[in-house]
Amino acid sequence: MTEVEKLAMLRVMVGQPNEGDWSDDVLISYLKIAGQKIINRAYPYDDTVTEVPRRYGYLQCDIANYLLNKRGAEGQISHTENGISRSYGSADVPESMLSEVITHVGVL
Repeated sequence: MTEVEKLAMLRVMVGQPNEGDWSDDVLISYLKIAGQKIINRAYPYDDTVTEVPRRYGYLQCDIANYLLNKRGAEGQISHTENGISRSYGSADVPESMLSEVITHVGVL
């Protein structure tokens, strides 16, 4: 999946198939943040890896979408308003999302 395809997918996921509330710069920034989280999980001891493995392209979009949806409520522990309750156990990406990333190992 190319970066252009990821951007297009994320734009649809956030409900903005055409440029609207979210500029390309914002969406690309969140894709980079999501990609770095995947790289950090997959290659915890290798700082030379800079590209998200191809197999995690969809996950990168999912994580970016998750982070965008939490925007403005980062780290929220509890919130109840008009019958809607929100609470986040972590200000970061949930472990359940990163659990499918396989850590690369090697021999020293």
